[in-house]
Amino acid sequence: MTKTAIIIPARYGSSRLEGKPLLKVLGKSVIQWVYEKAQASNLADIIIVATDDERIYNEVKSFGGNVEMTSVEHKCGSDRIMEVVSRHPEIGYICNLQGDEPLIEPASIDAVIKNVKEDEQADISTLVRVLADDEEINNPNLVKCVTDKNGFALYFSRSKIPFERNSGYATFYGHLGIYGYKRKALEAMTTLAQTPLEQTESLEQLRALENGMRIKTSVVDFVPIGIDTREDLEKFRQYVEAKLG
Repeated sequence: MTKTAIIIPARYGSSRLEGKPLLKVLGKSVIQWVYEKAQASNLADIIIVATDDERIYNEVKSFGGNVEMTSVEHKCGSDRIMEVVSRHPEIGYICNLQGDEPLIEPASIDAVIKNVKEDEQADISTLVRVLADDEEINNPNLVKCVTDKNGFALYFSRSKIPFERNSGYATFYGHLGIYGYKRKALEAMTTLAQTPLEQTESLEQLRALENGMRIKTSVVDFVPIGIDTREDLEKFRQYVEAKLG
């Protein structure tokens, strides 16, 4: 169990943008854009798209990617990833890369992998970014994180944390939804029952904290564009067109 895998969960159904992994931007599907970012990682040995939809399966095959079918019964991406990992005894470290984050930086993927592989105390790793805008800090759809002095997460919340009884001391961090796992940690996450804080905030990572797992964070300086709506897709299109001139 020495191999490192980037696994990209992708499903067709979405309440706000159905079929988004297959939507095209400059001739490439969203899932292909994400896959190519994964390929640019320096620390991954294996890249696999995990899906329960034949249309996505066929799309990944069409551009030469690795893809595996999974059960339609999974309720979250972690369970879908664990099904794939269970078929690969050689995988010891896993990066859960969301299939709707085409602007993720390969260096950030590597930071997640590095933390979970090299820090013996880390069960899980993830990314955060500094928030300076009050609207973002108070937005319940943007998850916030507080950490200890060594970068380990103390708590995640949809609320503004910490509460500013005295202003000017705290740095506010927003959470980015990419995770690295040691294999045992992923196995635990997919077998442990939901916890009270997880159910209260609807944040799966709180299950890990409530069960004593340690989540190592790295601070990055980019603002991701996740593809959740047609407007997001258009923003991504404009970004790519501007970058390519």
